[in-house]
Amino acid sequence: MLTFVVRRLGLLVVVLFGLSLLLFAWIRALPGDPARALLGEKATPAGIASVNARYGFDQPVWQQYLTYLGQIVRGDFGSSINTGEPVVSTFAERFPATIELALAALVLAIALGIPLGYLAARRRGGWLDNAVVGGSLLGVVVPVFFLAVILKYLLAIELGWFPTTGRQDARIDATHVTNFYVLDGLLTREWDASWDALVHLVLPALALGSIPLAIIVRITRASVLDVLGDDHVRTARAKGLPQGIISRRHVLRNALLPVSTTLGLQAGALLSGAVLTETVFAINGIGSYLFDAVTQLDYPVLQGFILFIAVMYALVNLVVDVSYGFIDPRVRVS
Repeated sequence: MLTFVVRRLGLLVVVLFGLSLLLFAWIRALPGDPARALLGEKATPAGIASVNARYGFDQPVWQQYLTYLGQIVRGDFGSSINTGEPVVSTFAERFPATIELALAALVLAIALGIPLGYLAARRRGGWLDNAVVGGSLLGVVVPVFFLAVILKYLLAIELGWFPTTGRQDARIDATHVTNFYVLDGLLTREWDASWDALVHLVLPALALGSIPLAIIVRITRASVLDVLGDDHVRTARAKGLPQGIISRRHVLRNALLPVSTTLGLQAGALLSGAVLTETVFAINGIGSYLFDAVTQLDYPVLQGFILFIAVMYALVNLVVDVSYGFIDPRVRVS
């Protein structure tokens, strides 16, 4: 297993190198000029030349890429053209909000999706199965931002069950150590701050997790139905094993392999999909920062964000691959 992990990490380095090359070329092929976008109406030939010289845009493209590659190796993604702040420090400040929201949405999708998919498969053709399949279809087709607005209006504004915006009540004097508000409350034993941060996460997590929830439900249902017809399940029933053992060891465990693959894909998608949800609920995550970067052609921010998402995708899928061995020992042997 250790050899497998090391080999995958080595492959990750090669993938990131190729991605950095493609990303560098793609961003610079975008229409527009970052210097003109930064200066706006005040753009003059001298001002444009000054900005290009400051950020190295006047150098040959190959030299710009080598400089960019050297920065990546040192863990330096440069400074934002728009704000002048280091990209790494801004990400460290804003990304915890996005990661916290994505994790909450993923936990919600797993906690609801796997049991609902399993129960729907066990009651195939019944009212529960029809309700789950219909609900999962709605979860896939309803846009995240539209669902976010509906949830905010009904549960926050009309009923007042949840807060409307933000990550935490401004009246709470909370200590922020890691910028993960829920974790910070637990670390500092400020239970009210941790609980308030959790309450603020409910509606955004519901909106963001709607699509992964629907997909997990459908994959789990299809996988369980497929496993229920396998010979080893029929043999276990014929041997008189209790239904709980059959469900836990023979059905659900074998059905989790395709679900794990789906989780790996959805975990990465949640990070990039959190932008719209953050906008609706006014969460100070990476959303507004990335929007400004796109409109201002902020090359360092765009490159840093996309590379970070790529690393997260690769690491999550590595965890998924390793988890196969724990779910099904036959995979470990092979």
